[in-house]
Amino acid sequence: MPEKIAFLFPGQGSQFLGMGQDLVNTFPDARELFEQVDEICRKPISKICFEGPMDELTLTVNLQPAITAVNLACLAAITEGGIEPQISVGHSLGEYAALTSSGVISHYDALKLVNMRGELMHREAVENPGAMAALIGMDIAAVEKIVHLAEEKGVLAIANHNTVEQIVITGETDSVAQAMVLAKEQGGRAVPLKVSGAWHCNLMRKAVDDFRRFMEDLPFAPPETDILFNATAGTESDPEKIKDIMAQQLVSPVKWYDINRKMLEEGINTFVEVGPKKVLSGLLQKNMPPDREVRVFQVQDKESLDLFLKEMA
Repeated sequence: MPEKIAFLFPGQGSQFLGMGQDLVNTFPDARELFEQVDEICRKPISKICFEGPMDELTLTVNLQPAITAVNLACLAAITEGGIEPQISVGHSLGEYAALTSSGVISHYDALKLVNMRGELMHREAVENPGAMAALIGMDIAAVEKIVHLAEEKGVLAIANHNTVEQIVITGETDSVAQAMVLAKEQGGRAVPLKVSGAWHCNLMRKAVDDFRRFMEDLPFAPPETDILFNATAGTESDPEKIKDIMAQQLVSPVKWYDINRKMLEEGINTFVEVGPKKVLSGLLQKNMPPDREVRVFQVQDKESLDLFLKEMA
């Protein structure tokens, strides 16, 4: 069977102190990326990423450029090894590295975009505080009903449809709390998430137009290889429509389950999580039909990169 490869880029929640440091020490392209992120953000993101403290790294204004720099450093190292994907996808923040992987934007512009995205999301989280929770053991239809019932308490939406029975909700604190009660009454589990804002709902609405305006001056190109978008679980080739999709992503659910199924339908048989930790690999395994044989790799440092390249040789 011919190799069909997908690159999967993680988002917020996959961070750890020291991520990316050995790549910077090994690859000039990785070192340049971290120099660029420090320049763009006008602060030592690389030092925060490598040394912490963790509470400073997890601030969304720091974390978004930090994780993106690591994702892009991993991508640069894989590309230097001669591996290219047929499809690129990213989970929420990870979608910006996927845009780079598919040829839509440059590494530098990806870092500029996530820096602005982080600032706008932080602004809206301060002005419109909220919460997020994972509902486990319930399918999308059941969660949609719960969201409808709990909306009377305030803004509430589905943020991430990660697997058949792992769905994240987002919104105002009271509505999220009410949804958690309803989920438990119906036999599900409800786990509050440690986040600094209610992402992917209308509490972020004021950021959409500001972010779209920021993108106006940045060049977007038609994808050279496929990218499946969070907000649609589909492809798009028009650069201006891609900008619209990326702006709307701030208030749209991440259709990760649909994206995983679409990649399998497209015949992808090698999945590479490009960036820190193995969150997306774990979700992929939960979404995998039991009779489907695929290879799953994770590249986050020099050791895992060398193992991956050896297996692909």
